Amino acid sequence: MTTRRVGAALVLLAAAAAFAAPALAPHALDQRFVALLNAPPTVPRLVDDRGAWHLPFIHPWRLVNQLEQTYEQDRSTRVRLVWFANRRLVSSSDEARAPLLLLGSDSLGRDVFSRLVYGARTSLGLAAVASLGAILLGGTLGATAGYAGGIVDDLLMRASDFVLVLPAMYVALGLRSALPLVLDAWTVFAFLAAIFAVIGTPYVARGVRAIVRTEARLDYASAAAALGAGHARVLVRHLLPAARGFLVVEATTLVPAFIVAEATLSYVGLGFPDGVSSWGTMLHEASSIRAFTDFPWLLSPAAAMFVVVLGLNLAFQHRPPLSQA
Repeated sequence: MTTRRVGAALVLLAAAAAFAAPALAPHALDQRFVALLNAPPTVPRLVDDRGAWHLPFIHPWRLVNQLEQTYEQDRSTRVRLVWFANRRLVSSSDEARAPLLLLGSDSLGRDVFSRLVYGARTSLGLAAVASLGAILLGGTLGATAGYAGGIVDDLLMRASDFVLVLPAMYVALGLRSALPLVLDAWTVFAFLAAIFAVIGTPYVARGVRAIVRTEARLDYASAAAALGAGHARVLVRHLLPAARGFLVVEATTLVPAFIVAEATLSYVGLGFPDGVSSWGTMLHEASSIRAFTDFPWLLSPAAAMFVVVLGLNLAFQHRPPLSQA
């Protein structure tokens, strides 16, 4: 299997998990298990301590030290797993005593795995919407500048250069901090998508402008104009298609950048509110030394971000020239 296929499989896996979050998540986002704060992951098993085989089951956790929040498995008790119940793929048959915590629980007793797959919807959705906005806005401005030339080109490119030289993350932090801290989730989503789209626009605009200016000098563009095609038709039907490959590459660059940007803003408390699950808010809630030493499962959003970014880079890596292949 090539690296491209591995990357595509990783991206599709993340997208599928986000899409199927209601079925994959064993618990609701706000469901808490107050007796299992920072509990380790529960591992499904098929074989008990005596070597006997069973249908998939788990052992419940028993609190050993409340101050240090350490647990041990009650290996004398088997709790079977049930499948396709309550519109969920799998869950525990005894939620009160032994909930299924595939990635453990957080400091409030919430299921980390459920929050992770629901958080993928927020983080990946925001990154995708912001990237689409940057592609549309940057593509429009770049195509207009490259085709019109003259003062229009100068004005658009100078505005693009002004945004380009600004430190993107500090701009995002500054714009977000200028807004009220307490906002509902959809308002935060819209504001962050708009901020990220504006920041990403210059990168797209400059590349599209260069491609359109180059293509406009070729014979096929001149022939289309000589046959009576209007400016809009020449631009949309003949020149912009030449930038499709560049736009795909830019999208694969912007999506990981926006995933990290959302995580950064949420980590410093300027992203989504606490009630909303995103990879950034989960990392913000796990920002303690003990998360690294005693509760590493709380850092699973960082691992998920790494997998998605790696998958995008592998899936859309540049092909080598034929002379080097």
